[in-house]
Amino acid sequence: MILPPARDPRLVTIRRGGTLTDADHHALALWAAACAEHVLPLFERAQPADQRPRQAIEATRAWVRGEAAMMATRALGGHAMGAARPLSGAARFAAYSAGQAACVAHVPEHDLGAAAYAIKAVRAAAEPGEARQVGQVERDWQRSHLPDHVRDLVIEDQERRNNICWFVFDD
Repeated sequence: MILPPARDPRLVTIRRGGTLTDADHHALALWAAACAEHVLPLFERAQPADQRPRQAIEATRAWVRGEAAMMATRALGGHAMGAARPLSGAARFAAYSAGQAACVAHVPEHDLGAAAYAIKAVRAAAEPGEARQVGQVERDWQRSHLPDHVRDLVIEDQERRNNICWFVFDD
């Protein structure tokens, strides 16, 4: 479970009573899609014929462009997570990352789910004894791809939810 019991109003859209603008919501979705796409090869090597995680990432970007409905995007996220369920290790976590990215269209806080699962994916693919270091490299890559206008918000949220995201955002 990557969603906190108490919602941060900065990660709730204005129309739902929070302070998150559509532009920032879109930025979070695109960042989550980039995080998921970065580890997608870990899934595609294991399941080359299964397009569900890739379709979820593409749907996320289509939603940002106004070309896909939120519910359709969210549903494709669920399909990507369905692709993950029978798997284990890196492939499973990479598919979950894609599913979480698509669900950002529905709940912005899923952005950290996409990022955390991507870190779990590279850790699972790492050589023994290198998982922590590889995870930190992935976390740093993710942070380097954060848009400036949401960077502080995401970093603060990583600190706030690190404990429910398997402590993957630790230094």
